[in-house]
Amino acid sequence: MSTSTAASPRNSVSTHILDTSIGRPAQGVAIQLSARPGRDARWQPLGGSATDADGRCKDLPALPEGTTHVRLDFAVEAYFEKKQADAQQDAPASRDSGAVFFPEVAITFAVEPGEHYHVPLLLNPFGYSVYRGS
Repeated sequence: MSTSTAASPRNSVSTHILDTSIGRPAQGVAIQLSARPGRDARWQPLGGSATDADGRCKDLPALPEGTTHVRLDFAVEAYFEKKQADAQQDAPASRDSGAVFFPEVAITFAVEPGEHYHVPLLLNPFGYSVYRGS
């Protein structure tokens, strides 16, 4: 005899990155997803992915039941280094040292059971902004 129970609603997370310095999606940015079941709990790495040609990352793992906090770690340094190398082929040397000001962007947010969270990152070499999208 089998018993069935209704599955509890799962949280999910998606993101995309727009490079506002060029008005285009940021392709190839590695993203790591972590979660924890309470403010004082340890972060549990869940896996990651990278942004596609449209700057989207649609295949992040589902969040474990009981998740209350989520962290997205965006490894933007390699993206900006590649972009800078490509630009140097076409332009004279810039006044910047070449160092990436924000090599990583970590976004932490609270979640409620059963909700989907889309967290866009608006990025440029000297700043960033995030918001809860739809």
